[in-house]
Amino acid sequence: MSDAVERVSPLEERRDAFLSYLTNVRRLSPNTIAAYRRDLTAFVEHCGGDASPKELSEAQIRHWLAQEHRRGLAPNTLQRRLSALRAFLQWDGKERGEQRNIARGVRAPRKRRKLPSTLEADQLSGYLKGNSDDPLEARDMAMGELFYSSGLRLSELQTLDVDQLDLRESLVTVTGKGNKTRTVPVGQHAREAIERYLPHRALLAGDNEKALFLSQRGQRISVRNIQLRIRDLARRNGLGRDVHPHMLRHSFASHLLESSGDLRAVQELLGHSDIATTQIYTHLDFQHLAKTYDSAHPRAKKRDGGDR
Repeated sequence: MSDAVERVSPLEERRDAFLSYLTNVRRLSPNTIAAYRRDLTAFVEHCGGDASPKELSEAQIRHWLAQEHRRGLAPNTLQRRLSALRAFLQWDGKERGEQRNIARGVRAPRKRRKLPSTLEADQLSGYLKGNSDDPLEARDMAMGELFYSSGLRLSELQTLDVDQLDLRESLVTVTGKGNKTRTVPVGQHAREAIERYLPHRALLAGDNEKALFLSQRGQRISVRNIQLRIRDLARRNGLGRDVHPHMLRHSFASHLLESSGDLRAVQELLGHSDIATTQIYTHLDFQHLAKTYDSAHPRAKKRDGGDR
């Protein structure tokens, strides 16, 4: 009785030829080849039978990714597997004189974005406290207040000039990403902190210095120095956690959305060109709303005996 010969499908044959190409022509490392083999084998096993690359469809690829996602594979793993399949089908199509790569139009599930860290209102009250006569501490307080008051990016505050600030109208005009300018309100606490800082600035600044926030040498403060001073302000005021400029911007957006519910307004104030970028703050808002609902709504939790 002779041993049965294991039959190899056309898809397996093309996979092995592609791996040989990566090994002998592209000369990729053994670890990279092994990763390609694992990812492509997972797809081959999903398709099974006598499938060949030219008979594949987008629907099969989407179904495979959905199945792998349900199995618990992380989005970055799915992205890697899809990337391997795209490379394989691109090579196979080129070998056959086929230009279209059906995997190009398929998208893997996106990696969940990490929600930005924010400070609660009472934490901000503790962070933004003090009325020091020290020039540098007065400057730091003005920077912290302006970050939170107006939702500025670090680069926007660092490049801010005195003539971009209108304290009479409580407005500041900043230049954001893409060299786009926008004008945003300056809150009362920020305006008062800036007014306390300006006399100190006048003593530091040279005749031709335009920068609003200066180092102790009288020059425009650096990005790195702003980061350090914003963090140090938290230490001096006993906050017990690190604070960075973007955290203050996040807090501004989250608190404003929490109070107003106006996503479009928050988008304009932050200078986002795409509202999808702003929508990250709706998750923070919903977290707050969910906690409020659970603690306050009569039907949020089951009572003894259940709902009627």
